[in-house]
Amino acid sequence: MLIDSHCHLDYLARDGDLAAVIARARAAGVGPMITICTKLSEFELVRGIAAAHEDVWCSLGVHPHEAEEEGQRTAGRLIELAADPKVVGIGETGLDYFYEHSPRQAQQHSFRAHIAASRETELPLIVHTRDADEDTVAILQDEYGKGAFPGVIHCFTAGPELARAALDLGFYISIAGILTFKKADELRATIAEVPLDRLLIETDAPYLAPVPMRGKRNEPAFVAHTASALAKLKGVPVEEVARVTSENALRLFKRMQPV
Repeated sequence: MLIDSHCHLDYLARDGDLAAVIARARAAGVGPMITICTKLSEFELVRGIAAAHEDVWCSLGVHPHEAEEEGQRTAGRLIELAADPKVVGIGETGLDYFYEHSPRQAQQHSFRAHIAASRETELPLIVHTRDADEDTVAILQDEYGKGAFPGVIHCFTAGPELARAALDLGFYISIAGILTFKKADELRATIAEVPLDRLLIETDAPYLAPVPMRGKRNEPAFVAHTASALAKLKGVPVEEVARVTSENALRLFKRMQPV
């Protein structure tokens, strides 16, 4: 069994073929999927997709791109909505200084509110970080000093410094299709040093389709290609990657149970 620990089924649903997408995922050996919320204003849509499928789960959060319009200053609303049993994680949240669609201060305030919600609910924090490693680590470490919380760095693209900092906090690291890209040698070198029992796999669908699907709309079935690339990197059978990353996902996302 494979688990797609981070995808956006609501985005795929806009193309009108979500049932076929899910059927192809099942045929590829994908079991549970976590569809990720990026705006609280769209949470009901995300939650509805999860509610309609036994082994689809969801998260709750505001992407850093949306922090100016929908960013949270306190954890209250997040904690309230997280009572839904289909919600297995808080996020995606974090910092994105590459596009900087929202002011950095708004991103940081919202990030801290999500962390507070994660700490209170004990649901794992799903972190997006791009070109913001230093501030991401500083905020995570500062907030961890106020009380522990579980988490994952999703779609990891950074170097060994962020990987070490995340692992030191007890976080997991999630690998997307970028691992398969021709120019991703530095990423592969970093992931080679991360223990398999601290890794998850994801698609981030509909984005970042892995080789050999580059250029196509990504979907959960394609997580099998990332699993194969990770198996090759680690020198283990792909069945071992599937088993261990699935165990890791179920350990982190405690509410999620395979059907």
